[in-house]
Amino acid sequence: MGMSVLAIDAGNSKTDVALIGPDGTVLGTARGGGFRPPAVGVRAAVDALADAVDRAWAAAGNTGPAAVDHVSACLANADLPVEERQLARALAARGWGGTVRVHNDTFAILRAGLPRGAEPRGVAVVCGAGINCVGMTPDGRTARFPALGKISGDWGGGGGLADEALWFAARAEDGRGEPTALARALPEHFGLESVYALIEALHLEHVAPARRHELAPVLFAVAADGDPVARSLVDRQAEEIVALAVVALERLDLLDEETPVLLGGSVLAARHPQLDDGVVTLLAARAPKAVPLVVAASPVLGAGLLGLDEVGASAEVFERLRGQYPGA
Repeated sequence: MGMSVLAIDAGNSKTDVALIGPDGTVLGTARGGGFRPPAVGVRAAVDALADAVDRAWAAAGNTGPAAVDHVSACLANADLPVEERQLARALAARGWGGTVRVHNDTFAILRAGLPRGAEPRGVAVVCGAGINCVGMTPDGRTARFPALGKISGDWGGGGGLADEALWFAARAEDGRGEPTALARALPEHFGLESVYALIEALHLEHVAPARRHELAPVLFAVAADGDPVARSLVDRQAEEIVALAVVALERLDLLDEETPVLLGGSVLAARHPQLDDGVVTLLAARAPKAVPLVVAASPVLGAGLLGLDEVGASAEVFERLRGQYPGA
């Protein structure tokens, strides 16, 4: 007899929920907004999850309170084990399932991207709004990083790249730095005439702070046109991605084994040729047995597969769930 799973993948910008029946069939889904406990508090963040969970139940035809056997939640901002435990308690208090397991959302990319039939062994690097890396082995060992930004040694991601691009553009315009086409392209993206005007608009929030992330694709476009400063930032991002992957492989003693390195997040999913080539080339040099794979499947599939791992589902159930997600 199978066991039902509530799968939750909650990122900074969106949340996906899937109700999975005992045979692996997806019974109902829903999408919600971002999951940001540091900004709004744990209670409000979980309230937002509850709305999406309720809508997934409704999509499955349930009109009243219901519960599953297991809740598998992969959550942004669950960066430390202590935060995972805090969020697991908050989710358990909602009564959504008999058991609850919270993972950082990077684990969803890792589990979703592993090839069909593969054991849960590999490393994932997510480069989206931020950057993070995790690894796991079938015996339960994991490798992870705090992923709290500059204070934990991180560099890049969409937000970090936007900040770097602004830094170089500002210095190019006022004469402190070398010339770069970023000084024209970044303000033009917002219909502004100068970097000074863009700085003012960001500072006074005439341009919403969240829109700063729009500058990362502009950076990649300028790099693709050959601008040396922009290209150097893309190269640096490739180095950071590979550094994370190699350290995780080392920690798990996987450098000498053929191991998938799953690449996800909006920056990597955009398949920028310079970044792709840089990651593949550097990874081949530093971890020759690593197999880089860009993850196309929805991360909520990864949350679901982790849930099926927990309840000991059969291979048939795993395959049925995978078959309902394109790119799996």
